[in-house]
Amino acid sequence: MALQLENLEKIRRDFHKYPELGFQEKRTKSKIANYLKELGLDVQCGSGIIGVLRGGDGGKAIGLRADMDALPIQETNTHSYISKNTGVMHACGHDGHMAMLLGAAYRLSSNVNFKGTIVFIFQPNEELGLGAKAMIDEGLLKNFPIEEIYGIHNIPGVPTGELLTRTGIICSSESLFEIKIRGMGGHSSMPQLGRDAITIGAEVVQSLQTIISRRIAPGSGAVVSATEFISNGQRNVLASETIIKGDVRTRRPDDRKKIELYLNQIASGIASAHDIEIEVFFETEFIETINHIKPTEAVFKTAKKSGLKITDCKPMSFSEDFAHFSNAVPGCFFLLGNGMDGANNKPLHSSDYDFNDDLLPIGADFWANLVKNRLSTEG
Repeated sequence: MALQLENLEKIRRDFHKYPELGFQEKRTKSKIANYLKELGLDVQCGSGIIGVLRGGDGGKAIGLRADMDALPIQETNTHSYISKNTGVMHACGHDGHMAMLLGAAYRLSSNVNFKGTIVFIFQPNEELGLGAKAMIDEGLLKNFPIEEIYGIHNIPGVPTGELLTRTGIICSSESLFEIKIRGMGGHSSMPQLGRDAITIGAEVVQSLQTIISRRIAPGSGAVVSATEFISNGQRNVLASETIIKGDVRTRRPDDRKKIELYLNQIASGIASAHDIEIEVFFETEFIETINHIKPTEAVFKTAKKSGLKITDCKPMSFSEDFAHFSNAVPGCFFLLGNGMDGANNKPLHSSDYDFNDDLLPIGADFWANLVKNRLSTEG
């Protein structure tokens, strides 16, 4: 299938039909590389795919990023292009993100009316927060000195093509914690002789809920959630070990560091009270995504010229691997409405979600217009 604007829907649905998990995007990468080579772009393959298109002499280099990976979800849709890979699904619209960026590559390579360099970045493993860092570690930013970077994501429940973004924090960080409680097992009829790790674990979970509102302001956007409670207790056996796992979201690095400190303080205090050992493991998977002033202004300006409705939105509670790019290079991450009806309005990561094909030409045109704005031959 040739890469042409009229084929974007077929290309998107082909990606949807054959989804691949993070760092397993073999077929997806091959397809993208072939499309970019057809257009005459310089292509490099690593953990992701990089396509380079150069315009007139001089000018700066900007990066445009799309994510490639799917999710470990069994699709429940009934359309003709349902996933053929059991237990894997494009439930976040990355199929559409790739197709939009390919459409922009077609438009821009067909009419090289700009001055500078465009680096098309197709990133693996966004869902686990590992892909951007992998590409950076491979030398993406050293080999291609990008001065600005941009990323699009669709958002269901918003009119098709409406653009949402903001300057400053746009997406929260995500940190995972694990608390290991080592008590003392015993007979359930004589709990006073043991150190019941379940009861102690319940005390820990309850105490975690005081971090937000009692230690950190409730309006900060920070969230602490215990999501798993695992013990080795049996019908008449007190648990000697309990593991509590959970998730932390913050909009400020300072809050993230404070929450890690408070988790350790709570664990230490409860361990001392019960004369047991408690270990805390805390790891940040996604840092906060920060939009820089000038790139964000460029996105708003392009949206206005493109006739799109614009919303200066509040920070989002979800996390985005684009953060590693915008932490290294001034950038802007923005959202395009996926629609408000049917499958277009299903939540991201739901088994009946689908990307809205009406958004494909809107996204491709926006990318092309953004490039012309930032790499104008007159600027």
